[in-house]
Amino acid sequence: MEHFTSIKQLGSLHEAMEAAKYVKEHPFADQELGHNRTLLMVFFNNSLRTRLSTQKAAMNLGMNVIVLDVNQGAWKLETERGVVMDGDKSEHLLEAIPVMGCYCDIIGVRSFAGLTDRERDYGEEVLNQFIRYSGKPVFSMEAATRHPLQTYADIITIEEHRTKARPKVVMTWAPHPKALPQAVPNSFAEGMEFAGYDFVIANPEGYDLPKEFTGNAVVTHDQDEALRGADFVYAKNWSVPDGPDYGKVLCRDRSWTVTAEKMALTDNAFFMHCLPVRRNMIVSDEVIEGPRSLVIPEAANRVVSAQAVLKQLLERD
Repeated sequence: MEHFTSIKQLGSLHEAMEAAKYVKEHPFADQELGHNRTLLMVFFNNSLRTRLSTQKAAMNLGMNVIVLDVNQGAWKLETERGVVMDGDKSEHLLEAIPVMGCYCDIIGVRSFAGLTDRERDYGEEVLNQFIRYSGKPVFSMEAATRHPLQTYADIITIEEHRTKARPKVVMTWAPHPKALPQAVPNSFAEGMEFAGYDFVIANPEGYDLPKEFTGNAVVTHDQDEALRGADFVYAKNWSVPDGPDYGKVLCRDRSWTVTAEKMALTDNAFFMHCLPVRRNMIVSDEVIEGPRSLVIPEAANRVVSAQAVLKQLLERD
């Protein structure tokens, strides 16, 4: 694996789970692999789980870690070609990226969608510039269209808790006060196709995710219908994915909040969310604090997914 930007690059569900199982059973067995190797983590956006889990994973592998928060203490970076840099941005990514590549062996990049220009967002311009110009292996710590480390951790969590060969997994849209990107839901949908689960997406009209990510998933605008018989419920908000309203919030219908009454429609399903979560908007206190909530084990598996990916990137040499 040269770079990691999609769950599909892990090969197969069996290969992905074998890699995760190895990391869980032998978390410190490969410190020589990362000895005297440096990971640079570049954050254009805020992070808690991604930053902590990826840094922990790198340390487990014996790596040195450098963290660069672009918005705190660095020069403001221009990302577009052809602009006259007469504003407040002092450095262009075209120079900054190869310089960063001089100081490390692997680069992780976190850069969200801007939600104003769909073509630019779905073209993954920032992430692809790092791949093109850094000269180093690059992995996504969440980009405009996908969050593959999160998706990998989600699949690990489902595999650890499923009791059926092919569980029914439902991803339901839920209300949120702000416009959020589609990266996590896109990536989760792609991951469910990768894993081969019985997958249903429930969202209001106008919020259908791109077919390139949803694949063969059943898509419905009836949340109650989707939840019936579910084994896992994954709640997530996203803004309008396409068209003239791209990136906007058209619905704040609180009836989509995942409550105990909603979960009662399922087959005693587990609840999942990538965190952070807006309580009593996305999910009620009762559900997220309940015995079927997997949000903490799911977050813990972020170390496993990051370490499994970093291990493969280190082994490419």
